Amino acid sequence: MGKLQVGLVYMFNLIVGTGALTMPKAFASAGWLVSLFLLVFLGFMSFVTTTFVVEAMAAANAQLRWKRMEKHQEDDDDNSSAASDSDSLVQDSYERAEQRPILSVQRRSSPNLFEITDRVEMGQMASMFFSKVGVNLFYFCIIIYLYGDLAIYAAAVPFSLMQVSCSATGNDSCGVEADTKHNDTDLCWGPLRRGDVYRVYLAVFTLLLGPFTFFDVQKTKYLQILTSLMRWIAFAIMIVLALVRIGRGRGEGHPPLADLSGVRNLFGVCVYSFMCQHSLPSLLTPVSSKRHLTRLVLLDYVLILAFYGLLSFTAIFSFRGDSLLDMYTLNFASCDVVSVAAVRFFLGLFPGFPSTYPWVVDRVVFPTITLLPPVLVAFCTHDLESLVGITGAYAGTGIQYVIPAFLVYLCRKDTQQALGPRAANKHRSPFHHTFWVGFVLLWAFSCFFFVTANIILSETKI
Repeated sequence: MGKLQVGLVYMFNLIVGTGALTMPKAFASAGWLVSLFLLVFLGFMSFVTTTFVVEAMAAANAQLRWKRMEKHQEDDDDNSSAASDSDSLVQDSYERAEQRPILSVQRRSSPNLFEITDRVEMGQMASMFFSKVGVNLFYFCIIIYLYGDLAIYAAAVPFSLMQVSCSATGNDSCGVEADTKHNDTDLCWGPLRRGDVYRVYLAVFTLLLGPFTFFDVQKTKYLQILTSLMRWIAFAIMIVLALVRIGRGRGEGHPPLADLSGVRNLFGVCVYSFMCQHSLPSLLTPVSSKRHLTRLVLLDYVLILAFYGLLSFTAIFSFRGDSLLDMYTLNFASCDVVSVAAVRFFLGLFPGFPSTYPWVVDRVVFPTITLLPPVLVAFCTHDLESLVGITGAYAGTGIQYVIPAFLVYLCRKDTQQALGPRAANKHRSPFHHTFWVGFVLLWAFSCFFFVTANIILSETKI
């Protein structure tokens, strides 16, 4: 398998994560037709902005390479004129200025000028193309998203542990009943209530994994392979079990065509589930041959769409909408769904398997500040659907739509000014017309307005 295929496998694994486990309930809440349409449309929009980021990466590489070439040319000229007097230096400087546009035209014709060889992260691209205010807004958005992302993981693991252990120690030794809704005030271990057990697990989870934010975690290749393997085993088991349940006529799901009240959470879940733009520089830069990069990224998105659709549709027709849990794996922790105890515990505890956050850990400056806010949020709530929905709807909208749109628009202007109108970006997005930039920004604003209005209306009804 070549480096390009490996990179796209990593992208697939990056996109398909915790968000996929919260998607079935969101599908059931919004209706299967609305969910299918929104999933396809948001997948398409994510692909558009992915091509924007790739184009901005190429433009950033071209400008860095061009500055190095100019610096090298200036150093050569300075060395050759070191013996000249001050009048000669002024004349030479003038002559170099006159000659530079001619040299620039020659260099701009180089097909390798826009080759993506340097890893230019989104923060560096923001510094290159955004104003100071834009850079500050970028970092504010990325910080909110990362805090939300960590809060989701911090809540998902203890919640799954609490659900499995409380059911295993209660009257139902087989596990969580699919149609049972528990409250945090229900008893779990003796006098301890479910909410108390959740916070105990959260404290243990924080003490065990929190210290890793203080170190530079490297050489995680085998851990990544193990985690990916368990992830795909779990997803495959859930899809097969749901299909078997439906094939045997035991499917209980009768999802509606549309229910607009569930669109808010579905939107946030789908945006979060397609999030990869912030990690593209690390994923795609090491790829040696990028000739067919856009086509293979499109293939990746098609496969992800098919996977999300298969997972969600088997779920909503296998289980009743009101019985689907926030974490889909927990629906398989009961005897009537899975008779093998090992499989029940494997799926129930799946979110707690080893996971690493190299992108975050590599850049934390104040580990304590990084660790405390998401843990505090997780202590306050374990409503995973809301956490994923809000994180995706707000911070996710900024990272997936707004930032790539402004990046590609400003990098095009900057490239034309620095390299001239003849400079042709070999990694230019297929959606290179300015209309697409405006369309993405209009869509992002519409989503922000819709989600905010929906939240206000929901609170008013309560």
